[in-house]
Amino acid sequence: MLTALNSVAVAGLGDCPVRPGTALCGLALILSVLAKCNCEVEEWDSDEPIPNQELERGVTGAHGLLCLLSDRVDKRLLEAAGANLKVISTLSVGVDHLALDEIKKRGIRVGYTPDVLTDATAELAVSLLLTTCRRLPEAIEEVKNGGWTSWKPMWMCGYGLSQSTVGIVGLGRIGQAVAQRLKPFGVQRFLYAGRQPRPQEAAALQAEFVSIPQLAAESDFVIVACSLTPATTGLCNKEFFQQMKTTAVFVNISRGDVVNQDDLYQALASGQIAAAGLDVTTPEPLPTDHPLLTLKNCVILPHIGSATHRTRNTMSLLAANNLLAGLRGEPMPSELKL
Repeated sequence: MLTALNSVAVAGLGDCPVRPGTALCGLALILSVLAKCNCEVEEWDSDEPIPNQELERGVTGAHGLLCLLSDRVDKRLLEAAGANLKVISTLSVGVDHLALDEIKKRGIRVGYTPDVLTDATAELAVSLLLTTCRRLPEAIEEVKNGGWTSWKPMWMCGYGLSQSTVGIVGLGRIGQAVAQRLKPFGVQRFLYAGRQPRPQEAAALQAEFVSIPQLAAESDFVIVACSLTPATTGLCNKEFFQQMKTTAVFVNISRGDVVNQDDLYQALASGQIAAAGLDVTTPEPLPTDHPLLTLKNCVILPHIGSATHRTRNTMSLLAANNLLAGLRGEPMPSELKL
């Protein structure tokens, strides 16, 4: 049973106002769960990322840490936490912000939030793809600035999904969900690439396992949905974009570091590829003077893949329950096996 001796650090979750007639959400939901278990909680009550020094101070002596993907949990932070730290729960499916080798050495358990954000992220991927390939931001701007004068046969033409080939880098949960949503648009062929074939998952989509170069060369739309690993860091680079069709559209919903952004800029500016849509960048937020933001054929969103009320609330509840289970020494609802 938990007692007040179980102190918990809650980092960077910010404030989520509760409207009349609605359930608790975000930080309020997490705190309500922890309060019922008599935990002593130290929270960072801001939407802005917690400074490293504040995080190190707050985690010192804590038994558990609930963090975001924007909180870097490295060797230094773990040393600051000390021997009490038994569990880390991250409000994300990605864990590239966690020093997993160091965490494993210390016998610390890790909880994360897979599955619950799959649908929302897949919906966002399809939205971003359609927004980019049909040039919606450009079209909206033309309406506002007077560029819309009359109907013109080839004005504002983009690219359609019907009879197209879609290549997905990473046919995991999210990659499959994206493909399932795109299939009714009349996609003719699905390709996928990854560490190994996934015949069972691919069968329902009739997707073909191919090499990265073949996927780049044959796809009309490339969607990156893989995890960030040493093998995928910088995967989408100059060589990758040179292999793509000049009419192809590139979409990244995974992690910014999978893409060499300088190479992407050159590919877009030179017409090597038609357009790109990004929900993730390096760094985040992207500086407002970044060259990619000067391009009409590049749509950039502020990492909102899982940003629906239902999904974020479900993630919050799962993260809190992962933390509590870890403190109790019980099986977590979603534990990352180290």
